[in-house]
Amino acid sequence: MANLKNLFLSTKHPSTTQIFLTSIFFISLFLLSSSSLSDFSPSLIVSSFTSRLLTAANFFSSPSSSTSTASDTNTLLSSVSPRRIGVKNDSKLDSATKELTSCDIFDGTWVFDDSEPVYSPGYCPFVEDKFNCYKNGRPDSGFLHHRWKPHGCSIPRFNGKKMLQMLRGKRLVFVGDSLNRNMWESLVCSLRSTLEDKNGVFKVSGKQSNLQNEGFYGFRFKDFECSIDFIKSPFLVQESEVLDVYGKKRETLRLDMIQRSITKIYKNADIVIFNTGHWWTHQKTYEGKGYFQEGNRVYERLEVKEAYTKALHTWADWVDSNINSTKTRVFFVGYSSSHFRKGAWNMGGRCDGETKPIQNKTYTGVYPWMMKVVESVISDMKTPVFYMNITKMTWYRTDGHPSVYRQPVEVRGSSSVAGMFQDCSHWCLPGVPDSWNQLLYATLLVSRGSLPDKSLGTLL
Repeated sequence: MANLKNLFLSTKHPSTTQIFLTSIFFISLFLLSSSSLSDFSPSLIVSSFTSRLLTAANFFSSPSSSTSTASDTNTLLSSVSPRRIGVKNDSKLDSATKELTSCDIFDGTWVFDDSEPVYSPGYCPFVEDKFNCYKNGRPDSGFLHHRWKPHGCSIPRFNGKKMLQMLRGKRLVFVGDSLNRNMWESLVCSLRSTLEDKNGVFKVSGKQSNLQNEGFYGFRFKDFECSIDFIKSPFLVQESEVLDVYGKKRETLRLDMIQRSITKIYKNADIVIFNTGHWWTHQKTYEGKGYFQEGNRVYERLEVKEAYTKALHTWADWVDSNINSTKTRVFFVGYSSSHFRKGAWNMGGRCDGETKPIQNKTYTGVYPWMMKVVESVISDMKTPVFYMNITKMTWYRTDGHPSVYRQPVEVRGSSSVAGMFQDCSHWCLPGVPDSWNQLLYATLLVSRGSLPDKSLGTLL
């Protein structure tokens, strides 16, 4: 209901718009009694109507025509939505694609699918060893044969050739922690698998090679003149140092300053996909003692939730001030679920032996407090941000983590796993992140008209 309230408050022509929207609302209430909707839950029906009302509001509250560009006449990602792919003009969409605009693609279930993965296990050279469960000797493969099926709609199969056509001459950048790196490597491998000439994909080198010192990694698809890059930024804000009373350097986190490497590299990106989350659960961050900094002030103690909120506002203000939404599309990927049993990652936590997703469809994990902060911050931004809420879809995938297969057998040994660190946060590749990219692909299918046509140019 808060969304409906904001909808009426945010329109530029309240009198006309309220009459129009009120009419739609009462028509919607009338349709609640129709037999065609009897198979859906009341919450799904209400959320569907709300989505349509918000779409109408976006039309009336969109920037005036005097400031629009040529790209604005095409299909655009609309204002912030944590669930749906909103568009400002869906008249050019086919029925299957249009269905996606009124469906929560992140609310669904995993179903068995015996088709082959998008790319074959062990055959993509760009998968890091720590994600390469096949290379590291994982014997089971059932975790590769499940696909995500949203309630209420169907999502298209990933089509790498079509996606590369959409990305021709463009630059897509992942910015965040190693979970975003997981997704980045998955996308590069998924796109590469569709190419006849695999040598047409190469790492960015030359003058950009020194950027790896700042956590920059890039791949170029030569025949499509497009780039898929990754910028390491686990907090999105700047890690720093201060001198203590003894003149010794001490690490801090500048909650009021965006990470410098982001400001250097974002400017010619067509799509930027942000995330942050897992590093905020580490002991130093979670305790927040003498670590968080604003200006010259280092907090003696600051609750992690307050620190995270400050950091997200710094990110949001930077995005609103620096990113031109008519040229660059912004995504934010939510918290990816971890599945440590009997302890944290460094306290004997484990997830080995899991070979199937959780089958109990009523199971719900604990919704991360961080995502509530993300949703609140994004809802107040002026820049349209598409929120990829992957938390629920990862709740069920206890089987998808590298666990002991984060290392090759010659390193970990073939005997007891007791005492070794297991990875129950990241995901095997191929694996679960391939489905995130399938949802990204579906989103771009809807919004493909909004991507500006321009050459890639230089990477800096």
